[in-house]
Amino acid sequence: WDPLGSSYTLMRFGPARAFALGARGFASRPPAVLSIQSHVCYGAAGNSAAVFPMRRLGVEVWPVNTVQFSNHTQYAEGWEGLPTPTEQIGLLAKGIERIGALGRCSAILSGYLGTEEQGGAVLDVVRRVKAANPAALYCCDPVMGHPAKGCVVPEGVQRHHAEASAASADVLCPNVLELGVMTGSEPDTPQAVVRAARALLGAGSARLVLVKHLAHAGLSPDDSFEMLLVGHEEAWHIATPLLPFGRPPVGARD
Repeated sequence: WDPLGSSYTLMRFGPARAFALGARGFASRPPAVLSIQSHVCYGAAGNSAAVFPMRRLGVEVWPVNTVQFSNHTQYAEGWEGLPTPTEQIGLLAKGIERIGALGRCSAILSGYLGTEEQGGAVLDVVRRVKAANPAALYCCDPVMGHPAKGCVVPEGVQRHHAEASAASADVLCPNVLELGVMTGSEPDTPQAVVRAARALLGAGSARLVLVKHLAHAGLSPDDSFEMLLVGHEEAWHIATPLLPFGRPPVGARD
């Protein structure tokens, strides 16, 4: 993948170093991703989980944190911390634009929102990035909360994702419950998941839907952690063994 439009050969020097050589033999910049997600001091979720592996893959990551929490919200003891002020999300993008870097952004990745109003700010940033680089992609993880697991999101966020995010993203990454909310359905088989995902593809601008956790709608929900990537004409299924944990880990999909 070459965001600059020139051919290259990828060369790796050790597990954490990589660079791309352009047509004239000069090193070209890696793809840049503006990652707008949560941050936790303890544990790994949102940007705390996503930034490190993306950088290990050679991606230039620009993290913007929607909240700063002590820990993720699924602890019975609760958590401490505050959402990022809504206006700061736009200001950070504006600052990147002022130094002439925003046009190098290859993709925007959004996740957990600290307030409903942050959703509008994220979409404003998406429009700003795409004005600077029309080829940039917007990938949205529409985190809607999971009361049974203790995952808490502010009021209004679910509605924002079902309406605005579904209409704006190039790639959507719901779990099977979020997919149901966004499509007004209750998919309970892989075939039903594909139908619901294609309903999303037909209703908005998305090119792909990655159902990041099939859960009860999977082929082997008791034994496997399964994902389904759905396009307009094809679908791809992947599974990995489901390992037993006393407390299921958070942030694995990030």
